[in-house]
Amino acid sequence: MGPSRTRLINAARRSMLQRSQLRRKLGVARDAFAPAALVGRAKYRIGETVDDTAQAMRDEFRRNRLPIALAAVAGTIWLLREPIKTHAPRFGRKLRDLADATLDRLRPDIHDETADAADDEPLMEEDDETPR
Repeated sequence: MGPSRTRLINAARRSMLQRSQLRRKLGVARDAFAPAALVGRAKYRIGETVDDTAQAMRDEFRRNRLPIALAAVAGTIWLLREPIKTHAPRFGRKLRDLADATLDRLRPDIHDETADAADDEPLMEEDDETPR
């Protein structure tokens, strides 16, 4: 075998190895761009982003509990402003009636005693004869 034939055989082997590597890479690329693989990668990346965002929010909330809680309550109230406008007066009346009923139960005789005390006191007549 001459040196040129050996070089040709080595070149053919290299080309076969390169071709098989290219086919393998092409198969990997085809599998990577398959719809199922793309969806899987997107789900993974979205999951990672959501996890990172949730962790950042937890850390931020730990550092600033009161301002964030107040903002959350204010935001919730703002979102519910229309139902609050319609139901707040009725709720206020019910709450006032409940408070009055509770006070009447706790002190039931106050109204009766004040009425009795007013009846027992002698009426003072006005003195028209004031010195002039």
